[in-house]
Formats: sequence, structure tokens, C-alpha cells
Amino acid sequence: MSDTPFGFGLPPEEPEDGDEGKKKDQQSGGGQGPANPFGFGGLPGAGGFGSPGADNPFAAMFGSLNPTDLGAAFQQLGQMLSYEGGPVNWDMAKQIARQTVSQGTADGTKDASVGASERTAVQEAVRLADLWLDDATSLPSGANTAVAWSRAEWVEATLPAWQELVDPVAERVGTAMGDVLPEEMQAMAGPLIGMMRSMGGAMFGTQIGQAVGVLAGEVVGSTDIGLPLGPAGKAALLPVNIETFGKDLGVPKEEVRLYLALREAAHQRLFAHVPWLRSHLFGAVDGYARGIKVDTAKLEDVVGQFDPQNPEQLQDALQQGMFQPEDTPEQKAALARLETALALVEGWVDAVVHAAAKPRLSSADALRETLRRRRASGGPAEQTFATLIGLELRPRRLRDASRLWASLTDARGVDGRDALWAHPDMLPTAGDLDDPDGFVHREHLDFSELDKMLGEAASSGGEKPNLKKEDDSEGGDAKGDGTE
Repeated sequence: MSDTPFGFGLPPEEPEDGDEGKKKDQQSGGGQGPANPFGFGGLPGAGGFGSPGADNPFAAMFGSLNPTDLGAAFQQLGQMLSYEGGPVNWDMAKQIARQTVSQGTADGTKDASVGASERTAVQEAVRLADLWLDDATSLPSGANTAVAWSRAEWVEATLPAWQELVDPVAERVGTAMGDVLPEEMQAMAGPLIGMMRSMGGAMFGTQIGQAVGVLAGEVVGSTDIGLPLGPAGKAALLPVNIETFGKDLGVPKEEVRLYLALREAAHQRLFAHVPWLRSHLFGAVDGYARGIKVDTAKLEDVVGQFDPQNPEQLQDALQQGMFQPEDTPEQKAALARLETALALVEGWVDAVVHAAAKPRLSSADALRETLRRRRASGGPAEQTFATLIGLELRPRRLRDASRLWASLTDARGVDGRDALWAHPDMLPTAGDLDDPDGFVHREHLDFSELDKMLGEAASSGGEKPNLKKEDDSEGGDAKGDGTE
């Protein structure tokens, strides 16, 4: 985890190409540095790649500020200062994301509307993927529909989920802006505080819009970061990005599409039939984000020197690193819960998709390795996730989780493995990822039987059943969650 939650580089693993990978990452904005705290230096929509305006969100909105743009610039500035919504100006985020998408990606690939043939190909791929997954998991299909999205459509469909993820962090910043002044001064400084909050919402909106717009240029579906970003029950793939992803792999496009459809359909099964999982993941994100604190001393300096004619001062404060994660047991526990839960989701999908694809696709091993390297080298999903909520995913945990799920399949079968998703307390812990064999062969309490016992006791009005396991006297764990 980075020491400062805005300004992240790659996850701990080294990139596959060593020092050259580091240089490339630094040039692309993924590396940590004071020039851009959000890790996306040189973004499109910000004055061009590598231009002086690339780290300035106002340049992203106002362009070069030539005379023809000046009227629109002042109009947007007025909209910014008049914003009275939540901690993030999501209208601005959507606008910036759409602008970023419309400019294309660094390799020159432009967004395009999805044609009828591409929609049909995606629907057929998801349908076939669901048939293959029936043999690899006991969870039934979770995709009611299969859709092919353009990049712009991905932005529109996923913004509600981004809002749920990002608002907790932005809310802390907005609150801090109002709390840094002494109480007796807050009444007099009301207009200034309101202006600063509006500016803060605009800046978050701009940065998030840029990040989501860049991510839209590289994701291949709606579940690339291990969270359900799209509408429930809707499996989605992006044909233009799938084309780019498979361009130099030497694998037929149909196989690439089908393998990625397997991953999307597997995610959909998990989120559709594990009803507590989405709220568990988003709750862990919220719990971690609310543990982020603001450097109030630095913010006080900004407030004391704030010049309404120079609103970019707030952006400069962001660039200097104003945010720190709380170094408390609660914050560390929230981080561990979130990292472990995300690793378990991604590890399960990796194991299930490999089991379904290996006997049927000659390219299964190559595609699996390509996706693993993409994650291990700090791909766009990990970088954007770190940018928006202050968390870096650790690919080592994803690989450990995949091995654990594969071992559970061998030891307990498909049904026994998938039964662990019945209750969050039955899932492996971070410690279990370090000792998969110990978890695989450990006895676990059957929570379906527990719920039945509690229900019978409640309906009869009798005493609560004794839930202790027989080995409690010897230090056994009544929850069966693998903790010592």
C-alpha cells in the first residue's frame, strides 16, 4: 500500500521488463511522483500527451484558452463555482470522461459504435461461455443479457458504481475543507468555504472523469477490477478493446473473445448468486476509505492563502499529497478485508475459467498467463482503483487465491468449493492464503444447518441451540473462519 493514497505507482511486483518497464510506467503516469498525485500524467483531454497542461484538470476543461474557447471556459468555471451537489461533481466527471474517450487512446485507437455483427458475436460468445461454465461451477448462470458496449457506453453504465466507490473519500475532503477554520470564523467565511467545496467537487470530478475515461480505453468488460461495475445480470464486453487486447497475441480473435466472455460470465454468476458479496465488497471499500485522514495542517495553509482568482491552488495542494491512510488497527483490518475479498473473487474466477477453458481452447494457458501478467505489471484496473480509493491490489494475493480454490476443487469437488460462498465467515482469510493446505483440510461449520437450527429455535420459542463445536475446549474456532 502506498504511503499516500493519491499518487500511486505500480503494485509491489516488478514489471516483466525490469527497468525499462519502470521507465515506461513513469512516462505513462503510473509511477509515483509529485507532478500528478492521481497517477495519470499525460492524459488525453489535458492539453495532449506530455504537454504542460496534462497535469492540470483545468486545462482538460478549458483547452488552450484561445479566444474562441474563452467564452466556454468561463461558462464552465461558472458551473464549477455554482455546483452545490455532493462531494464530487459527477456531471463534470461524466463530461470529462466522455471527452477523454472521444480523443482515443495513446495508440491512436478511436471509439466507435458497436455494429450488429459485433453484438451478435458477443452474445454468442457469452452463451457458449455459460454452457462451458456449467461443468466448472455449481453456481448457475447470472447473466440475463449479453451486450456489446462502446467505450462511451461503458462510461455511462459504470459511473453509478464509481460514485458509490469514490464518494466516501471525496466526502472526507469536503468535510475537512469546512473544519479547518475556527468555528467563530466559519460563519464569516461561509461563501469562501462554499466556493472551496465547489472547487473540490469539480477537481475530484475532473480527476475521476479523466481516470474513468482512460480506463474505458483498456477494459474488456464490466468486471475487470473484480467489482460489479455494470448493471446486475448484464454481461458486457467491449469489442474495440478486445481487438486491441488480442492484436499481438497470435491467438484467433474468436478464442480471445470467448476466453474473455468466460471471465465476464463467471463474475456474473458469482455476483448474482452470492447475494451478500456486492455489499460486502463495497462496504469494505467504504470502511477503508473512511479511514483516510486529511493533513489538516497543510489544508489550513491552503485555506489561509487561498486566492479566489487562483483556484488552481487547491490542485497544487492535491499534488503535494494531502491525504494519508490512518495507521490504526481498524484501518489495517479494513484494508486486509478488502484485499482478501477481492483476491478471493479474482482467484475463484481464474480457477473456474481455467477449468472450463483448458480442455476446449488450445490457447487457454497462453491467455491465462497474458491476463495474469497484465495484472501483475500494474495494469489500468489496479492503477485506477488505487487512484480513486487509495488502494493498491496485490497480484501475489490473486495468484495465491487461485491456487487455493484449485486445491479446494481437488479436495472437496466443485460443490464443496462453491459452498464456501454461502456465508462470508466460511471464506478463507488472509492467513489461509499463506497456508492453503491447512485451510483445505480444516473442518468448517455448515452455516446452512446453522441457519436452519436458529430458524427452528425462533419459531418454537425455545432456547437457542448450543452452537459450540465439540473441540471448543481445545481451542477450536466456533465460527469456522480459519482464524486462530
